[in-house]
Amino acid sequence: MGSAGDRVPGGKLMRSTYQDATVRLYHLDAEREGGAAETLFYGPLAEALDIAAAQPEAVQNGLYLATDNDVVAYLDLRAG
Repeated sequence: MGSAGDRVPGGKLMRSTYQDATVRLYHLDAEREGGAAETLFYGPLAEALDIAAAQPEAVQNGLYLATDNDVVAYLDLRAG
């Protein structure tokens, strides 16, 4: 069970993170051969969520957030 610090905007829990945690926001392009991952941002979770929200819907479908011990699809986190 998470603590209050584990909550991100929208109330969704990640295993062990907080709004100022350093995360990697990346886009996984399943259409490219080998499924290339492109890092869009590396920094605070709150800023990564803002950047992800500003992406076109087609890009948002392939966005993921990674912490030291967790990976979550951006749309799953947003839907939370």
